[in-house]
Formats: sequence, C-alpha cells, structure tokens
Amino acid sequence: MTPTMQNLSTEKKTPSENPEIDRRRAFAIIAHPDAGKTTLTEKLLLYGGAIQLAGHVRARKDRKTTRSDWMAMEKERGISVTTAALQFEYNGYRLNLLDTPGHEDFSEDTYRTLMAVDCAVMLLDASRGVETQTIKLFHVCRERGIPIVTFMNKMDRPAKDPFVLMDEVEKTLGITAVPMLWPMGSGEDFRGVYDLTKDLVYRYDRVAGGSFRAPEKTGGIDDPELESIMGEELCATFREGVELARGALPRFDSEIFLKGMITPVFFGSAITNFGVQLFLDSFLELSPSPAGLPLTDGTTLDPRSPQFSAFVFKLQANMNQKHRDRVAFVRITSGVFERGMSVNVPRLGKQVRLSSPVAFFGQERSTIDNAYPGDIIGLINPGLYRIGDVLCTGEPPAYRPLPVFAPEIFARLIPTDTQKLKQFRKGVQELSEEGVVQVFSTAEGLPVIGAVGQLQFDLFRFRLEDEYGAPCRLENLGYECSRWIREEDRNKFSSYDLIIRDEHNRPVVLFKSEYRMRNFVQNNANIQLFEHPPENSD
Repeated sequence: MTPTMQNLSTEKKTPSENPEIDRRRAFAIIAHPDAGKTTLTEKLLLYGGAIQLAGHVRARKDRKTTRSDWMAMEKERGISVTTAALQFEYNGYRLNLLDTPGHEDFSEDTYRTLMAVDCAVMLLDASRGVETQTIKLFHVCRERGIPIVTFMNKMDRPAKDPFVLMDEVEKTLGITAVPMLWPMGSGEDFRGVYDLTKDLVYRYDRVAGGSFRAPEKTGGIDDPELESIMGEELCATFREGVELARGALPRFDSEIFLKGMITPVFFGSAITNFGVQLFLDSFLELSPSPAGLPLTDGTTLDPRSPQFSAFVFKLQANMNQKHRDRVAFVRITSGVFERGMSVNVPRLGKQVRLSSPVAFFGQERSTIDNAYPGDIIGLINPGLYRIGDVLCTGEPPAYRPLPVFAPEIFARLIPTDTQKLKQFRKGVQELSEEGVVQVFSTAEGLPVIGAVGQLQFDLFRFRLEDEYGAPCRLENLGYECSRWIREEDRNKFSSYDLIIRDEHNRPVVLFKSEYRMRNFVQNNANIQLFEHPPENSD
C-alpha cells in the first residue's frame, strides 16, 4: 500500500446551488460473471425500499425473478444480457442504478453504459479476487475518470485474506485500496465486519435464503462477547488485522477518491444481505453527485448550466411486448428536463417534442414531468433516435463518442420462413440499432452480422424468434477479426480477405485470423487499420 497516503484527511464535498442535482446518484456495477452482480442489485433495491422481497437470479417457481433481468432469455438462462435502468428514492437521494451485463460478450453495451454514470461499484468475488472482465471494465472507468467503490462479495464462503485481496487490487489495477470495513473471518467462520471509521462491530447472523433483511447487532471491538462468538484464536487474528489496518493502511480521502487514485473497500455477502445496507449508506455519502462532463475540446459541461443537454446511450426494443415499442435510454447532463419540451437533434437537423418521458424500474416504467442532471430517462422511439444522439436546446455539446468495437466472429443471416420476411427485416433493423449485433453487407448486398462473442448471436436468434416471430439460421464465416479501413484502401487487399460495409456504408475488412492481420500490417505499413470507425469516415 502507499505509505505516503496514511495521514490524509477526509474532505467533504462542497454542495452546489441546486439541491436536486446534489441528491442525484448515477452509478453502475461492474464485475466478472458470477461475482454476484445481479444479486447485489436486488439487495440494494431491497434495502432502498424499492422492493419488499428479493428475488434470486435462478428463481424457483415460488419466488419472483430479479427485477433487473426482465428479458425472456435472461429469465431462462439466469444471466444478464442487457443493461437495465432502476430509478428509486432512498434517504433523500434519487438513485439511478444501471445493472450492466456481466458476460464479456456484451462488453460493448456495458462500455456505453459507463459513459452515462458518475461512479461505479466494482464487485469482486472474495474467493477469486480481480478477474479478467473486471480488469477490462476497470480500465474503461479509469479512462473516463469514474470514481470506483469496491465491494468484496461472498464473505460467507471461504475467501482470500483481506490483505491479499487489497494488495491484488493495487498491483493488478494500479489503484490504492482503502478499507472502510474489516471482515471477521470468512466462510463458516464469518461472524461480521468492523467499521473502521465508526469503531463499531456489526455481527452477522445467518438468514436462510437471504430473502429478507439480515439482522445486525452492533458492539465495540473490545466487546468480551466476541471471543465467545468467534473463538479465541479467530478473535485474536481479527483484532490483530484491525490494528494492522488502522496503523499501516491509508485512510480515505474524498478528493483523492474523486480523482480515481483510491478505492474504498467494503466486505459483505449480497446473497445473505449482510453488509449491504452498511455499504449502501456509505456509498451514497462517498459517491459524487453529477459533475462537469469532459468534452472533446478539453472543456467540461457544467450540469448547472441552464441549457438543457442529454445523450442517448442505449436503445431497447420490445421492453413492453404488448405494445411492441422501442425505448431510447437518455442521460440528462445539464439543465432541467420538462415533459413536452422541444429539443434539437443535431444529427437530424430538426427539433423534436419530448412528449412521453418515463422513469425506469427494470421493465416497469412510469411517466415523469421533470428530470435533472444525473437522471436516466426513457423516450419512446418511433425509429427516430440512434445510439449517440445529442438532445439539446442550444449549441450541441461535443460529447466524447460512444465506443464501437470491431467484431470478432461473423455469420451470414438466412431467414428460414419466407412468409415472415417482413418481420425478419424489421427485427434485424431494430436489433441492430440496439447494438445486439453489428449488421454489414457484402458487395452483392447480402447481410452479414458481426459480434464480439457467440452469446450475442444466440441472443440475436432468440429475440428474432421470441419477439418478432422470425426464425432464421446463421452460417458462420471463416473470419476471426475485422478492422475499419479508409475508402481509398479498399482495393489493396487480397482475395483471402473480405471487404464488407457497415450500416453507414463504411468499408470494413475481414481477416481469416489475427496472424493474417498482423502479417498484413507488417507488409503494408502505409495502410491504416482501425479498431473503431475513423472519425472522418461518416
């Protein structure tokens, strides 16, 4: 750990002139698959009072499914494959929680979502520590300057030593871990946590199934009952760890945290509820309200500016299958949103009236009249909006572009029911707008779809069948990587490579393998390949 940071004092955030902005929190949870992300989301809703009974990811028939996993495939497989927005009130705060897909095949959706939040919760499995997908998402947060709070989950199971976990965070991610709670054992020996800032012990009582709030009892670290609860040896180890944490580890500093240099660390068990409310209460105090958004010209967009601005970071079709509607997820960045207001959409070159705004709670939604910076709202989308669209009342702010990733697997898309061609074409168009897959076309006009992982293809086929009644089959193509190229270079590739075009008619080259691509780069230094679409190629 960094010794020079041990004596840094905690500084309070300075309140702004707008209490509605001050009480907003927009955050996402980042994690490796199976770290317990959706379970933690459910328990935050439970303690926030938004739901009365927490569901399980793989729900039994007599339990409710998780509120954030509303899509049919999510319920069937017990995984999160799309970002869900959950807005609720807690202790005077307005929380905008974005539950992101954990599976790496849906990284692009997660990366875009991270452009719409002000803080992130990094959820780690305490038995496994820092894992691959967590590393990728952490670096996205760091590039964006998003402060990160860490929750060490699954302490009710055998876990790594807390010092080892925090050292792993620092060495792997390059950020200093600052403990806020200290665990009392793990697995069968887990007995609670000690709050290093309040000098209080919170004792853990096991609750069957974790469906209701876990009872917690508080006491001091010198409470003689601890030895009878923990056993003499375990209690001595715990007290020794606390003293070492107090004396050797850095203290929390708000200013350094907001700069992304330290991450406060909490310990608990989402499945049993223990430590969740402690975490939630502390997180809301530590995490920032909406701040200045960095723009491409090096300036920042002040959320307190009277000019309204927002951007579309996600599209979703068929959230309500009865109405077969499409919804645009919008992050408010400045000004005040009012239902019925007219805004400019620079890409369209015209004004649009925002007459049907909604707040989200998973699949559920409610009409709203006002929204403020930090809020995530939904707009009914009759094919009007695209991901990355700017909505504003004055000059459009120069937001940083939302990420687009080069696909790694490709397939021809073939409908298997000619009587459902209309539904097939509609489904392909709407799902490609969402970013489920990227749709390309060959020189002959044949559709080719690309994805980062196979699960995206599975989701695409599933939704075409389930939501549009349009069955299809995929013929995998023998290409493993792709890059965008400039128009003037499209004729400089061999017959081993395939040139296709994306939805904006930009040329893309497909390579048989990464070896083939590296070999091409070595022999053609004058030809540029792009992992993202070139900015001047639209």
